[in-house]
Amino acid sequence: MNLSVKEIAQACGGQLVLRNGTKDDTCVTCVVIDSRKAGAGSVFVAVAGERVDGHRFVGQVYEAGAFLSIVEKTPEQVQEETGADCSGWGSYCLVKETLQALKDIGEFYRKKLNIPIVGITGSVGKTSTKEFIAGVLAQRFRVLKTEGNFNNEIGVPLTLLRIREEHQAAVVEMGISDFGEMHRLSRMVRPNVCVITNIGQCHLENLKTRDGILKAKSEIFDFMAEDGEVCLNGEDDKLRSLSEVKGRRPHFFGLGGNPSEEVTAGRIESHGLWGSNAVLQFRRPQTANSDAEQKVMQGEAVAADTAEALVHVPLPGVHMVMNAAAAACVAGLFGLSHEEIVKGIEKIQPVEGRNHLIRLPGFTLIDDCYNANPASMRAAIDLLALANTKKVAILGDMFELGEDSDALHAGVGEYAALADIDGLLCVGENSRHTYRAASEHGKGKVQAVYFPDKEMLLKALDEKLEEYIPQGSTVLIKASHGMEFTSVLEFLQRKGAVM
Repeated sequence: MNLSVKEIAQACGGQLVLRNGTKDDTCVTCVVIDSRKAGAGSVFVAVAGERVDGHRFVGQVYEAGAFLSIVEKTPEQVQEETGADCSGWGSYCLVKETLQALKDIGEFYRKKLNIPIVGITGSVGKTSTKEFIAGVLAQRFRVLKTEGNFNNEIGVPLTLLRIREEHQAAVVEMGISDFGEMHRLSRMVRPNVCVITNIGQCHLENLKTRDGILKAKSEIFDFMAEDGEVCLNGEDDKLRSLSEVKGRRPHFFGLGGNPSEEVTAGRIESHGLWGSNAVLQFRRPQTANSDAEQKVMQGEAVAADTAEALVHVPLPGVHMVMNAAAAACVAGLFGLSHEEIVKGIEKIQPVEGRNHLIRLPGFTLIDDCYNANPASMRAAIDLLALANTKKVAILGDMFELGEDSDALHAGVGEYAALADIDGLLCVGENSRHTYRAASEHGKGKVQAVYFPDKEMLLKALDEKLEEYIPQGSTVLIKASHGMEFTSVLEFLQRKGAVM
């Protein structure tokens, strides 16, 4: 890692206290916020969280070989507050706020890097699109990508600080819930390519409307590279309104529903839960003159150079085909051949917690329990409907939907009632509106049941599993992360393994 102790102190404007023979030109190996991940040559940032104050573990990181800690408190202050023995502290950098220091270090390190970074945001599909883009680019480049849910103001700098000399490109997921957050993320990432998957109904508690969401997501452009490129979902009405970003025309991808789309995935042939075949069409205007570009932006057809490639998208659902189109659009900007793009798409593997199929002797689970909003709920229900078995959806509360929460939950219930599914188990206080709407619109076609909380659901499933989930069924598990539906997933994995 090309970052010295002195540079770290400069980046965060801290007061550097060197101990135990550590020199300020010493290069560090990594930056961590989890003391258990500290090792030889590491830097530990003592973030004070809601549950745990990292300052309590500073002494341990030196025992593991850490060179430096970023702290808000001196060892004397920590010893006075906690009673811990701080005599073993090594070198440290005293700052006003460790979380801000982490972001400052991430921004400083990014400026030292000379590789292109793809920044991805959107209401739905960020993680899956990240996987597609990283997988396709990996056909030619050594790529680093965001791991897990490290897409916020803590995760993003940690992701940037994982980039090493051997990496030739990076794909960074960027998630927000309020105005200003994306501005700060963009300042750190400074993306060369910006991708927005869609503008849906999420985080409405803070962002209020889809126009508010568009404004907040568009902050990703604030620190985009001067020669940066933008790739947008051409099927999204809000994104189509962005005809120009910093004087440059965006590149649109989609399913062929908009003439401005340069990369489309059409003639989709569904293979149910086992993916889809599609034809990728790469379309560029024959001339780059402003007249042709203006016609495209106005929705008019113009003469274009086109090429087609048949691809198998191994993950199920039309939304995954859209993710493949996004990856193809980005990969084209990196100069990948159509053959490389197809090969990369066909190698994509599911991410745990997001449309992850788990085959068990008793039934098949669709693990989509990481998070939820109205758009992703509908997409997941559509995915479940592809199964050629009995189909059961276990849906929990969606959070941060603001004053329209009740109506949005009801909308999901109505959608589920009209979908080709057999059972609907609604869980949580807000999901009573999902249950009510499903009962009203289902007309008995969908067996809807309501459980006030997760514990009552698990009790009912334990007592009458086959009544709710017949053997051989396909079961969707989905809710906002705060519902902690991983326990439902783990319960059903145990039950399904012995049926």
